[in-house]
Amino acid sequence: MGVSVAIELEGLELHGRHGVEEEERRDGQRFLFDLRLEVSDEPARSDCLADAVDYRDIVRTVQAVSDGRRFVLLEALAAAVAEALLDRFPPVTSVRVRVRKPDVRLAAPVEYAAVSVERSRSSA
Repeated sequence: MGVSVAIELEGLELHGRHGVEEEERRDGQRFLFDLRLEVSDEPARSDCLADAVDYRDIVRTVQAVSDGRRFVLLEALAAAVAEALLDRFPPVTSVRVRVRKPDVRLAAPVEYAAVSVERSRSSA
């Protein structure tokens, strides 16, 4: 019987130059990434890092996507991160990426704006 395994990273904070407004792209701002990666149960059975998806590699992948392009929409940023994680890590069967923008400026105060994207190997 297989074991369901999920890797979760919450609140990964990166500085990015994304947004609709020119000043957002010029000056940049904080973005928080909440990640959930469903993986095969091999690492749970083997207890071997070589079989696992290393958290450090997940962070490097997200940072590479964020640093590699200036996105206008959170939707596009979240989708690009989800696709990169699926491409980079074969053991990952599905991924959920939420990108939060805590310093968003709107007509009324909000804690953050966020977008979530889910991808799986069958829909990637």
